[in-house]
Parts: sequence; structure tokens; C-alpha cells
Amino acid sequence: MTYFKPLKALGILVGAPLLVACGGTAGVGNGVFGDGADGPVSDAVMEQRQNSPIEIENREREERGTIWDLFGANSDDPNVTVEVNKYIWNAALDVLSFLPIEGADPFSGVIVTGYGRPPGGGRAYRATIYVQDPALDARSLTVALNTQSGPADPATVRAIEDAILTRARQLRVRDSNL
Repeated sequence: MTYFKPLKALGILVGAPLLVACGGTAGVGNGVFGDGADGPVSDAVMEQRQNSPIEIENREREERGTIWDLFGANSDDPNVTVEVNKYIWNAALDVLSFLPIEGADPFSGVIVTGYGRPPGGGRAYRATIYVQDPALDARSLTVALNTQSGPADPATVRAIEDAILTRARQLRVRDSNL
């Protein structure tokens, strides 16, 4: 009796994909085997078939794609791939770890934080970090730093950018030693 449950589960796991694979879409008037055995089809009928809800849904499904398209041949599409430098991204999260993260989007390269005080500091800061290039370069990083009274001092912003870039280089060197 104990062998029947695993066998039943195995049968379902094997049978379900086979059953799904057997399904097909038979169009109206395609004949029993889909070979057009009903005779020639007029242009009006062809147009009606192309505008049927099933065909419209199939076209929309093709345009949308699936999650598996992310791993497919169109991996060079900039709308699908991540185009930020991982070392700068991780360094920014490291250096500004005292700030609460409100939003982070690795596809666009934007990190938005809330107000927080640095360790040992008295003034609260809020940052928006933009990593805009996959290169480990200073031009890839833009930091906007605000205090509760307005924009932060440019020297402070420069110090934060330098700290992020220095940490990014440290992470890169650490990975190259692996």
C-alpha cells in the first residue's frame, strides 16, 4: 500500500506534461487533421480567422514574451539586461548602509534612501544614487545628497562619491583574487 502513493505522484508528474504537450490549436475549417481538406479558403474567411479572439490573444502573447525570454537569445537587448556596475552598486549599498533604503531598481540603476544620520554625525541625510554605466568609472556614478534643510554641501557629496568608488575598487580587487 505504501508504494501506491509515490507511484501515483510519479504518474501525475510524468503524465501531466505529456498531456499538455499533446494539446494543440485546431483552427476552424482546417479539416480533421488541419491540412485544409475543406477546400480553398476565401480572403474574407482568412481575415476573419486572423481577427478572431484566439489569434489576437496568440499575437499578444508572442509580443509579451515570457520570463524565459530573459535568458534567451535577446540577452543583448538593453531593455532586458542589467546595465549597471555591480561593484559600484554594492559599494553604494555598503557605504550608505546607515541610510534606510526606500527603493532600489537594479535595471535602471537607481537607489533611493530615506533620512538617516551617519554614525557619530549630527545631521540627517537622504541620498539618491544613480549608477548609469556598467564600467567601473567615476562617470558611472551620480550621487544626490540632501539634508532636511536642502541640498548637502558639494564637498560632502564628493566625499561620498569617493568613498563609494574606493569601496567599489576594493570589491573588484577582492573578486579578481578569487
